[in-house]
Amino acid sequence: MYIKKILLVIVGLGLVAAVFFANFVYKAMLKPNTAFNNESAYIFIPSGATYQDVRTQLEPLLIDIECFDALAKQKKYVSNIKAGRYEIRKGMNNNDIINSIRSKNLPIRLSFNNQESLEKLAGRVSEQIEADSLSLLKVMTDPTFLDSNSFTSATALGMYVPNSYEFFWNTSAEGFRDRMLKEYKAFWNPTRLKKAAAMKLTVSQVIALASIVHEESKQAPELPRIAGVYMNRIKVGMPLQADPTLKYAAYQLPEYKNTVIKRVLNVHKEIDSPYNTYIHRGLPPGLIAMPDITAIDAVLNFEKHDYYYFVADAKRLGFHKFGKTLAQHNRNAAEYWRYLNSQNIRK
Repeated sequence: MYIKKILLVIVGLGLVAAVFFANFVYKAMLKPNTAFNNESAYIFIPSGATYQDVRTQLEPLLIDIECFDALAKQKKYVSNIKAGRYEIRKGMNNNDIINSIRSKNLPIRLSFNNQESLEKLAGRVSEQIEADSLSLLKVMTDPTFLDSNSFTSATALGMYVPNSYEFFWNTSAEGFRDRMLKEYKAFWNPTRLKKAAAMKLTVSQVIALASIVHEESKQAPELPRIAGVYMNRIKVGMPLQADPTLKYAAYQLPEYKNTVIKRVLNVHKEIDSPYNTYIHRGLPPGLIAMPDITAIDAVLNFEKHDYYYFVADAKRLGFHKFGKTLAQHNRNAAEYWRYLNSQNIRK
């Protein structure tokens, strides 16, 4: 009888323990533990983060952080933190959350366009991935990398083809740069390379010309025609006389910092710079801004015509009037100058 009572007590204690264990398992692993109302929440775990760093991000998202701690320790997550961007869905339990932030690093869509310099590109990219702008700029301008891939400081920006790309958020600066080199090589496929060769231009020269065309107009239908004007000038040895290159040259000078040139004047045409295409024949040493793909393809598929001149159209702002002769151009230009004067645009 005594032994029977002992056995009953043991069984009872076992049942109690089983109930407590089952309750722990339910709370720690199976019970929903999210405290937000949206369908999903995201956490960004930086490289080298500790469990405390992760916990700080999770705490406002969870109902019971201590319960999560217990399972995280049990599953050894506390010593196995992985950097990245992770999703926590509404109604997830602790086990689901740990499985998600342990192994389901989600990519982001990284995009950039119209960046005027490597500095601005680095700033734009750093807003979207973990790498900071200084580390990005350092690897972008690394002389060894540039030299080994046939770039110069003047042409380096041309390696970055503006588009939208899929990246992991915790991509390093080197990882971003090297991926962009692969995308650049993929963009310059045999078809595009063949067209550049037929124009007797290098890839860097095509990009430099595309940057000028892109700065001249944002109207896609007329970009091939503008490119054709410049190709005509190149063929006959005529200076490009591209106003955007004058503005670029001016903006490199201290006196033009924090200014906007709305009207190109004769004083700008006297600036001593390799980017002054009124003084120097041929293409400038590099691009003046980041051209979009439309502008690059407009150059590669430039319109063949007899125009050598163009000027902004005062009656259709954003578009241009084209001329075959200097006399025709002067008439078109006079009309635009009268418009500028009527708007009191003097510089």
